[in-house]
Amino acid sequence: MRTILRDLKAFWVLDSRANPALEVWAFVERNGKIFYDSFIVPSGASTGEFEAIELRDNSGEFHGKGLNKAIRSVEYIKDKLINSPVDDMFALDSKLISLDGTENKSNLGANAILGVSMSVAKALAKSFELPFFKFLSLLTGSKDYYLPVPFMNVINGGVHADNDLDFQEFMICPIYFDSFSEALRAGSEIYNTLKKILKKDGYSISVGDEGGFAPELSTPFQACHYLMKAIEESGYSGRVLIALDVAASSMFENSKYKYTGRLISADELINIYEELLSNYPIISIEDPFAEEDWENWVKFTQKFGNKLNIVGDDLFVTNVQRLRKGIELKACNSILIKLNQIGTLTETINAIDLARKSGFTAIISHRSGETEDNTISHLATNIGYCIKTGAPARSERNSKYNELRRIEEFYNIKFIKQEVFGKFHENRALSRNI
Repeated sequence: MRTILRDLKAFWVLDSRANPALEVWAFVERNGKIFYDSFIVPSGASTGEFEAIELRDNSGEFHGKGLNKAIRSVEYIKDKLINSPVDDMFALDSKLISLDGTENKSNLGANAILGVSMSVAKALAKSFELPFFKFLSLLTGSKDYYLPVPFMNVINGGVHADNDLDFQEFMICPIYFDSFSEALRAGSEIYNTLKKILKKDGYSISVGDEGGFAPELSTPFQACHYLMKAIEESGYSGRVLIALDVAASSMFENSKYKYTGRLISADELINIYEELLSNYPIISIEDPFAEEDWENWVKFTQKFGNKLNIVGDDLFVTNVQRLRKGIELKACNSILIKLNQIGTLTETINAIDLARKSGFTAIISHRSGETEDNTISHLATNIGYCIKTGAPARSERNSKYNELRRIEEFYNIKFIKQEVFGKFHENRALSRNI
């Protein structure tokens, strides 16, 4: 029985930064019934050089960030695909890629293409009467569902905040819990404890793009100190670890890295990481080097790859070709997954599949310009490792955590097994610090 695309509708809504975001609705017919669903495409501020292109108007309304061109792209796609079968998502996405005709989706725009890809997939899930995380099993082959560990960005720096912190994200990772609800509760309590501590010490408790606080701290050591203090005062020592997103491409200048107002070598930066690792229970570092600094990625992974989750975001941009290079070079051991970096659901799934077959972990991520759309919660449940979606504050972040709670309550899905992280924790031998 075929499922037929009957309509596509696209328009703009507002994201968390008061910029327009593209919302696409797909209407499909199966067995004489119409099913429909939508997807809102998020937008990043810290974007990798090799990401697929987000189509904006670049003039006129919304200070050039308007989406009239992307909306017209969806209309063009609709004209080409209307009344055609869409049962095969891999075939549909292949058609979308062909209609665009460029490597980086600059013709129709990754936002338009992804909006169609995801809204059709979600409408298909409705037609099969499946929650989206179970429908994804038809594409990923993964039916061993787990709720992911939340990596919560509670102190913001870099391009996400207006302070002097060079590193972009300082995250708490509630890992050693029996359920997602317990982990989420711990994250919430630590977040609010951190707020009290920062306020008591005279720091601003205004928040950055992803809901984390943006105090006027100047070094990652200060930020980690405050994370540990909040974890300890909340009563979760030893159960909650730390993750960093350095976003080092934004620090890269003239083959060096800008750190606390001066340029340092990659070796000096590695020494800083080593000092952080020796003093704090850090389990994951994302983008420790610039996206083309492959040599130092490899050097760092050779030294710390058995002790640390080393994550490529700007390095890979959810792109299979770049991921293959990273796997061959052994440049890291994990990939950050962002749907809009590549522009279709099945290309995203191909990247996840290659990562998992190569022994890499795959981490599902939001973007800094987010909306109430919570689809990534289902993707994270299907591949079951961890999810990055900001602090447990601001509704566009909590919409993802709240959807995971619903999945937990209605489908009795278990929290990810702690053994997945155990090898890093044990190898770190950091019990004295946590």
